[in-house]
Amino acid sequence: MRWPLPPSLRRLSGRRRLIAAQLQARHAWRMAVIVIVSVLAGLAAAYFARLCDWAMETQEGLYAARPAFAVMLLPMGFALAVWITRRFAPEAAGSGIPQVIAAAEQRWRGRWGGRRVTLRTAAWKVVLAVWMLICGASIGREGPTVQVAAGVTRTLTRGLRGGPGRRAMIIAGGAAGVAAAFNTPIAGVVFAFEELGRSFERRTHTTVILVVVVAGFTAYALQGDYAYFGALGRDSDLRAAWLAAPVLGVIGGLTGGLFSRALAWVIGPRDNPLTRWRRARPVLFAFLCGLAAAGAALASGGVTFGAGYLEARALLHHDGAGGLNLAGWKFVATLAAAISGAPGGIFAPSLAIGAGMGSALSETYLAFAGREAVVLGMAGYLSGVVQAPLTSAVILMEMTRDPGLVAPLMLTSLLARWVSALIMPTPIYHVLAEVWRLTPRQPG
Repeated sequence: MRWPLPPSLRRLSGRRRLIAAQLQARHAWRMAVIVIVSVLAGLAAAYFARLCDWAMETQEGLYAARPAFAVMLLPMGFALAVWITRRFAPEAAGSGIPQVIAAAEQRWRGRWGGRRVTLRTAAWKVVLAVWMLICGASIGREGPTVQVAAGVTRTLTRGLRGGPGRRAMIIAGGAAGVAAAFNTPIAGVVFAFEELGRSFERRTHTTVILVVVVAGFTAYALQGDYAYFGALGRDSDLRAAWLAAPVLGVIGGLTGGLFSRALAWVIGPRDNPLTRWRRARPVLFAFLCGLAAAGAALASGGVTFGAGYLEARALLHHDGAGGLNLAGWKFVATLAAAISGAPGGIFAPSLAIGAGMGSALSETYLAFAGREAVVLGMAGYLSGVVQAPLTSAVILMEMTRDPGLVAPLMLTSLLARWVSALIMPTPIYHVLAEVWRLTPRQPG
């Protein structure tokens, strides 16, 4: 039995029909491969999230049973993680988003080669990030998930020809990582356009959306339909939100800009006495960072351990207090983890710091509603750190599922971006990406 040809092929000659049919078959094959790889990226992100949750639960049990040992584990864990990273997987250091940006913007076969986004690097990223969470480091899984998902999509589509290129698949994988990590598909697409790439072709848009949808659906199938911080409902106090938005925008921009400035000064591409000392003694430097994180944990009563998800959720649902305590010491613990050189992201800890700021403001000035101030504080500080206002606003909107706060969220995020830029003119991820784009020295 012969299948009827499409009308577009009937008008062609026999040889042209054959060529057109072959091209259509190749296109269908490429799309099938991209869909399968997207499913695998979603699976990787979902199971990585489960591993991270298990690691934080393990750390909580350890701290409850042996608090002194749990605190002492921080400096030892930092040092061990940095030693393993430098020895076996230097491309897995830090957040992972700068590596993805550098790999997408520049094909380079120099010092780092193509190892910035590979399955090997992704595997080490998972192992070391989970270890850091077991030790109680103030890191998030979202940045590492971006690098893991980009490594999956880039590696498994390397043999495809004629379809989306290397750049498109890296950006699409990174976007899928954000979408799957937070269960925020729209924010994943926005993050890809705002942060991971500066210019796009039309088919790059299509590829990003396809990969995000498939990977996000896969993660949804495993984890279910959930709001990251729980749905807030639709009874927001918009008057209080509009009052708090400019205040938290300025505060988030100032503190987020200072955090980014300090991070760039210590681990950025420019040389200074501290960066030279850190490069000469990376393991010792990581040990000292672990001591700083341990001091923050002791001073705060243990609220700085882990990503900060539970603490932020408690403040958001009026189940906790001590917002200033969380914000201040979480800032120290997150900065210590970020400059240590060990794998780990800053997204989730930034949300916890912002939640603490918003809660502290609502506790000090009763005119600001508590729940709305917490949400706006998260958006303001996150935008101040990463300088991605659209992503910050959309990600909080999808996390909390409160559409009434869209306009105050946009105002807070945009104002924080503007204030942060006065302190840190270039977004932190793009500054750190320079480290992964540096041309190696030529012989002689």
